[in-house]
Amino acid sequence: GSGVIIDPRGLIVTNNHVIDDAARVQVNLKDGRTFVGEVIGSDPATDVALVKVEAVNLPAATMGDSEKLKVGQIVLAIGNALGLPGAPTVSMGLIGALGRPLPGTDFVVEGLIQTDAAINPGNSGGPLLDLNGKVVGVNQSIRTGNFTTTGEPTNSGVGFAISLNIVKRVSPDLIAKGTYDYPYLGINSSATDLTLQEQEELGLSQSTGVYVTGVTAGGPADRAGILGGDPNNLTSDGMPKGGDLIVAVDNRPVYNFNDLISYLVENKSPGDKVTLTVLRAGKQMTIDVTLDKRPSP
Repeated sequence: GSGVIIDPRGLIVTNNHVIDDAARVQVNLKDGRTFVGEVIGSDPATDVALVKVEAVNLPAATMGDSEKLKVGQIVLAIGNALGLPGAPTVSMGLIGALGRPLPGTDFVVEGLIQTDAAINPGNSGGPLLDLNGKVVGVNQSIRTGNFTTTGEPTNSGVGFAISLNIVKRVSPDLIAKGTYDYPYLGINSSATDLTLQEQEELGLSQSTGVYVTGVTAGGPADRAGILGGDPNNLTSDGMPKGGDLIVAVDNRPVYNFNDLISYLVENKSPGDKVTLTVLRAGKQMTIDVTLDKRPSP
């Protein structure tokens, strides 16, 4: 795996799956120096980990702002691709999409940067850079159906990086206490966007937004008065009727569940208040919700 020096006093960010529950790891620098790195914090949900080495005046990377990224922008991926000699290597590509979830893995990662810059095993934890040389993300994974003769996955043109602003948000807590607490709303929602048939049967004026199929009893949404669907009154395909449709959070439109979760993860902490705009029985209203800490799995 790879890593990014984010502080000249020896602080390195990488992926949680790179350190793989280790307490200590070997850190090799390009100039030939080798250190024992202590894992000081990790977060499986965002796949971020921090490693500390006993060193000073290390060449730290310059941080950028992933919020300013645009689809179509050129980026560079750096890392120990395939673990081959002569690393690190550099590949160039475009940002294909922003705010992507990563399906089909154990990681609950939101707000990923999708790129066609070549990312291969060994690139994980390395930096994704803009053309000014600023870090805008941390390479995380590839989506592939191709494998080498030894069973290693190979790049098929779609790679993902954790947005730098998520790393910035998680890192202070990882440094302070080794873990990160996520905000918790306490709702259940349909896993996919509403179909036009579901929109009609639910009596909604639009299909975009987050349809609340249920709320966790005693949770933040329940305490604030958010309504979930009635399990005894279902649509033809089993969707409970009567739930609220969340169309905005803090005046920011949300079009699906990923929009809502990404906003909360990137901008809010337990104890913060959010204002949800909901459609209920054909009327629009705003409801303030105070977030809790996400329960442990």
